[in-house]
Amino acid sequence: MSRTSIPVDTATKERLDRLKRDDETWDEFLTRITTTEEPIEAGAWSDEEAERAKEAIRESRENWR
Repeated sequence: MSRTSIPVDTATKERLDRLKRDDETWDEFLTRITTTEEPIEAGAWSDEEAERAKEAIRESRENWR
């Protein structure tokens, strides 16, 4: 895989640094912010699916104690 450099000014680099996660490479970061996949929107689950998910979380917390 070839590598390249992209010159940016200091202010732009500082803004990018604030958005980049500590555990990702610059390549992973740029891929993440340029992806065309749509994020999950609120309301993506039906009420029934959301209730099942909440119940599963409650149960896992009770079992963890």
